[in-house]
Amino acid sequence: MEVIILLLYALVLLLLFAYNCGQLSLIISYLRSKRRQRAFRQYSDKQSQPLPVVTVQLPVYNELYVASRLIDAVANLNYPRSQFEIQVLDDSTDETVGIIAEKVAQYQQQGIDIQHIRRADRKGFKAGALAYGLERAKGEFIAIFDADFMPEPDFLLKTVPHFENPKVGIVQTRWTHLNENYSVLTQLQAFGLNAHFFVEQGGRNADGYFMNFNGTAGVWRKTTILDAGSWSSDTLTEDLDLSYRAQLKGWEFVYREDIGSPAELPVAMNALKSQQYRWMKGAAECARKLMFSVLRAPEIPFKIKLHAFFHLLSSSTFILIFLLGLLSVPVLYIRIHHPEYQSVFLLLGFFQVNLIILLLFYGIPFWLERREKIEQLGYYFPMYSSLMMGLSLHNTIAVIEGFIGRKTPFIRTPKFNVKTGSDSWRKNKYMSLDLNPSINWLTLFEGFLMLYFLFGIGLGFYFHQYNMLVFHIMLAIGFGLVFLYSVFHSRLES
Repeated sequence: MEVIILLLYALVLLLLFAYNCGQLSLIISYLRSKRRQRAFRQYSDKQSQPLPVVTVQLPVYNELYVASRLIDAVANLNYPRSQFEIQVLDDSTDETVGIIAEKVAQYQQQGIDIQHIRRADRKGFKAGALAYGLERAKGEFIAIFDADFMPEPDFLLKTVPHFENPKVGIVQTRWTHLNENYSVLTQLQAFGLNAHFFVEQGGRNADGYFMNFNGTAGVWRKTTILDAGSWSSDTLTEDLDLSYRAQLKGWEFVYREDIGSPAELPVAMNALKSQQYRWMKGAAECARKLMFSVLRAPEIPFKIKLHAFFHLLSSSTFILIFLLGLLSVPVLYIRIHHPEYQSVFLLLGFFQVNLIILLLFYGIPFWLERREKIEQLGYYFPMYSSLMMGLSLHNTIAVIEGFIGRKTPFIRTPKFNVKTGSDSWRKNKYMSLDLNPSINWLTLFEGFLMLYFLFGIGLGFYFHQYNMLVFHIMLAIGFGLVFLYSVFHSRLES
């Protein structure tokens, strides 16, 4: 049994190392591209004349707290009024409908081409709404913003010029954060998202690897969407799905790291879990749907296929992290009672390089944004890592459901319109309607895992074996954070 546990533990470490080698490649690509990006931006910010017609789509479902500010921000985009229209794709079933109708009427009186588009049902959820609006869109290009975004006025002027290149199918911008400093939870989310939007998206785009539209804060060429088969609702991440289908058709993506698109981060644990569930399960569904098409495509170079393989399977790393944590306590026991395996543990020590790669992956964007406070990386990196470890059980279930094809409805992440600590979300009615505020078996099991890793800490101290002490502390903190936040926020919501 000891040999089986050690072999399984080594296999998990090896798979994580393989994935992190891919991340290291993206780090190198990103750092090499920084100088090229500056010249690229100078060219792309030159405005083309005349400016093309753009349709701005705003998919909305029961967003009474943020619908007004979204419409205000988009209506004030610095773009000729004759050259853009706004589609508010409203599937709402509550008072959001009236709020939107009032705002639309207000801007229509000011001469803005804005439409309040309603469907008979929510078939296809967000993907269905986008496809429905696309059939009625006047624009040659389609900009999309989720309800929690507030685009800067010059967004279209900076993104549209890239489409002078007829091969470009989409321009994606970087998410920034309206409420990063609201709480520890929002700070940690921002820390993780920044690594994705700096290193991962920047690195993929720099070397021409497949990348993904992030569902919002980007502009599509309408022809690209249609050529790729349009929006599909058969996965929970319709954005990743369409992105890959478009790139398989030969369309190119442009990523603008320097263009920030402000958005709101979830402030409640159950909202974060809902968002993570959709992202992780949707990614697994896309891997199931698209992997073989990518690997069999004859015109795609092997290096791009390899990166696409790791990209599509990226959510599966949570399965590996969960298994690594679960196995770590038995492995510690083996280390204590079987000194004959000492040479095996010396070999396994090589995989500490995973930690160095991850530190670079998350540390580089932190240094770019906060180099004067780089010492804070010593707090954010272990805390964010702990939070993701604590979400590993929840996300593992989502990934497995995606791979086995278990279908569940699209559950959106409730928006709050909170920016500072003085803003309250406790009366947000969507928390109790859209999410389950009760403490379920998953939350209880997360609490049990907190105790499990506290036992691992105690075991290490008792036998004076400290090799896994830091890892077990992070796991205990992570599952503790997720469990306690879930319980506390559930009580606030109920």
